[in-house]
Amino acid sequence: MELYQAHDHYILLDGDNSLWCSRFDGKLTARTGEDLCSAWNPVCLGLVHGVIGKVQLYQDSEWQLLLVTRKTSVGVLPGGHEVYKISRVVILPLSPAEPPEMELELCRKHHFGISNLEKIAAPLDSQQRALAKTWNSIKSVAVPKKKRDIKEKEKLERRVFEELNKMFSDSDSFYYSPTGDLTNSVQRQHSEQYDASSPLWKKVDTRFFWNTHMMSDLIQSEDPLSDRWIVPIIQGYVQMERFQVMLGEEDTPFDEGFEMKSQGRNFTITLISRRSRHRAGTRYKRRGVDENGACANFVETEQIIQVQSHVVSFVQVRGSVPIFWSQPGIRYRPPPRIDRGEVETQAAFEKHFEEQFDTYGSQVIANLVDQVGREKVIGDAFLTHILNLDSPKLTYITFDFHEHCRGMKFENVCVLVDSIKDIIRGMRYSWVDPAGVICEQRGVFRTNCMDCLDRTNVVQSAIARAVMETQLRKLGLMMPDQTLPSRCRVVYQQMWANNGDAISRQYAGTAAMKGDFTRTGERKLAGVLNDGYKSANRYYLSRFKDAYRQATIDMMLGNAVSEDLSVLQSSKGEEELLLEEREDHVAQLIEHCKQLLLPGAEGCAGGWALIDCDPGSQLLEERLSQALEEETRADLSRLLPSTRAPNLTDVKVKSRSLTNLAADGEVASETKAIG
Repeated sequence: MELYQAHDHYILLDGDNSLWCSRFDGKLTARTGEDLCSAWNPVCLGLVHGVIGKVQLYQDSEWQLLLVTRKTSVGVLPGGHEVYKISRVVILPLSPAEPPEMELELCRKHHFGISNLEKIAAPLDSQQRALAKTWNSIKSVAVPKKKRDIKEKEKLERRVFEELNKMFSDSDSFYYSPTGDLTNSVQRQHSEQYDASSPLWKKVDTRFFWNTHMMSDLIQSEDPLSDRWIVPIIQGYVQMERFQVMLGEEDTPFDEGFEMKSQGRNFTITLISRRSRHRAGTRYKRRGVDENGACANFVETEQIIQVQSHVVSFVQVRGSVPIFWSQPGIRYRPPPRIDRGEVETQAAFEKHFEEQFDTYGSQVIANLVDQVGREKVIGDAFLTHILNLDSPKLTYITFDFHEHCRGMKFENVCVLVDSIKDIIRGMRYSWVDPAGVICEQRGVFRTNCMDCLDRTNVVQSAIARAVMETQLRKLGLMMPDQTLPSRCRVVYQQMWANNGDAISRQYAGTAAMKGDFTRTGERKLAGVLNDGYKSANRYYLSRFKDAYRQATIDMMLGNAVSEDLSVLQSSKGEEELLLEEREDHVAQLIEHCKQLLLPGAEGCAGGWALIDCDPGSQLLEERLSQALEEETRADLSRLLPSTRAPNLTDVKVKSRSLTNLAADGEVASETKAIG
């Protein structure tokens, strides 16, 4: 679609439809394409792929228009609906001032032979400049502010919009389909309540309609011309992969060069995660439940398998423990705290599960929090409120993940899956074909840990795989005793690992921990070391970056952002407190890594302090590897003087950064053995 700059509007033209965006009050109005002829001196600025909506940080701020300038095709949903990932956006101020540099794709119709966008837009004439100056004067007189306050607001506003641009352009988190419904599961789309004839935005699940506030002008207008422009955006993850299996095929090692054969049975797996916009936010800013029963980090994940005209799907959900709790403070992994009394919490708890029962039916809760230590207070409170609710629709399962998988034995997750096989079988799954509904899923698994990220993703992927193998056998793609071939299993595990990484980045700022097990089925030392780095990185992000991201999310969703912005203004004191407690933070980080690495019967004899390392510097890698090898040889020689030190040439060292390197890439400090 084409973007035009007129005297008092920016105009988007798509065939017979146009969207007029006022440069004075920010109002969005849908009109016909022919109305472009009535615009005052329209100039085509380039091409865009869609409009997300408009946002405003303060009531007296200018409106900003979000436009999609780059999209990536993800695949095609059942029914032929193309799905796109938003890869880049531009933020266009709706003001009389000249537009910023946007690097738009040139329009062949209007920009033939033009390579420089500066040649396109005509300069403002004297009358337009006078109008812009008058408009700015009116705004400054209407809302008098001290210069210092104005500068502070402008600085915060600039940071928030930088974060908004990152969220859409760098995180691979937002998806849309111009014709298909990404917000509703296959089963909901085939229910009696679903009106397939309605415009797309009117039949979506509003929990996952992330730009509903940004499109409020068009939604409230109730103008049929607006339907074309309201395209629901979801935050989450979408991936589609094609697979092939052969009946009775024996499992063989994974081969990246495998080519599909004509005698094989082909099918497509689609993984869709939808993050709720209710109580949305970052890890330490949004925990637990709110008064309306909405819980933090609520994500619905649907696994869809398509075989010719048959479509089967299985839905799982995750969400924060639905009680009032938080983790205040600036320490590394601060202890959780119950914020309200049992009576007040029970009311919100019941609201949450009433909505869940209405949407999904019965609930099977898989609670993965630790049954001892700092997490115990949350697990105990969760169980108390479940007992108070006393609902026959609730099944409660507790699985102390860290206790069962201590010492990197993550394969013990199969103990949980084996114990709930009857529940999985009884829950069934959704199955539809052109004739209608064959089977419906009865209930849903609700999995949670503290963050509902790392442990949750491992368990959800294990449950999903068990269901998938059952579905493939029912569809006649696998024999009863046949297992999924390695080439399919590797790609499938990567899909779930990618899904976990995406959800984790949206909530905690880093990829998921324990992702090496989800991706490969094995837990290795390198993965544990990488998790230590991610944990420290999450801590840094939560202290100095999450407030901006939380303010950005609140702005997108139309929530009040004043609380988070006040936190930003006092961030200097927070940094000072952080430095004062640095030693305590490091000690806690070391203890946390010990718990991840060591079985209960083993103790830590000592360790090394790893320094920052540029992954692209081979020389630095070699120096660090050599230094560690020499010190290890020396330690072994001192401990075992009569024994020849083992050959360590095959040892691979991969460092992760916690401190800064010198600017020239040299080692910042010597690596010394602690014990």
